Amino acid sequence: MSVDPAQLEEAVAHYRAHGWARLGKIADEATLVALRARIDAIMLGQISYPGLFFQIDSASGDYGDLTYGKGWEGPTLRYRKVEKLELDPMFLAYLRHEAFRAVTRAVIGEAVTLYRACVFNKAAEHGGSNIPWHQDGGEFWGLDRDPHLQIWTALDDAPDDGGCLEMAPGTHLDGLATRVGGVVPDDVFARKAPQQTVKLPAEAGDVILVHNHVWHRSGRGRVGQPRRALTVCYMDAATRCTRKKRAPRQFFKVF
Repeated sequence: MSVDPAQLEEAVAHYRAHGWARLGKIADEATLVALRARIDAIMLGQISYPGLFFQIDSASGDYGDLTYGKGWEGPTLRYRKVEKLELDPMFLAYLRHEAFRAVTRAVIGEAVTLYRACVFNKAAEHGGSNIPWHQDGGEFWGLDRDPHLQIWTALDDAPDDGGCLEMAPGTHLDGLATRVGGVVPDDVFARKAPQQTVKLPAEAGDVILVHNHVWHRSGRGRVGQPRRALTVCYMDAATRCTRKKRAPRQFFKVF
């Protein structure tokens, strides 16, 4: 589905002011069925591409219990994150959707690359993890400027009590809580507790624009119901990797 110009203008204005905006239902049922089947096949090892990144979820559902650096740990639907999905033709075609081209042109400009394209999964087996308040940027990301636009698509329903996004509107306007970025520390949250938070329940196919600096989180999913969501971070093609220990990353040009 496409987005009419008035709807797009309204969504971009809301995103700029509040740090998030609903774009509407973009993915149709056929696309959702195909993308759900594809990510499951990737997690189960039935489809593989060199360079995919995997992180398995913690059994406890506690974000602090996550392990890092292990990558592929065998066929399972318990992966919390699968990244570099631009390597898959089906996901690549979707993240180049005409509606997303219109959004990126309005927010970023003509030349656009990807920082990441990943599915965040809250597995049906145990509901996944609680994700704390965080921001997506900062020194940890290793860039010469922070990206500002993520486009989030619900591949499954994400109800109020089943892993939906929760936002602290307007927090993006103050920039990063810490230079490093990531999880908002408890002491910072205590000093700058947001005046308002809002849950954004979504139906499969719904799309939400997310500013990288807005404080956001999500709870656990419902046991027995997978909650998969595709998150794509688009950025200005002039953005450069600043890491020193390894060769700088080269970013995929999407538009």
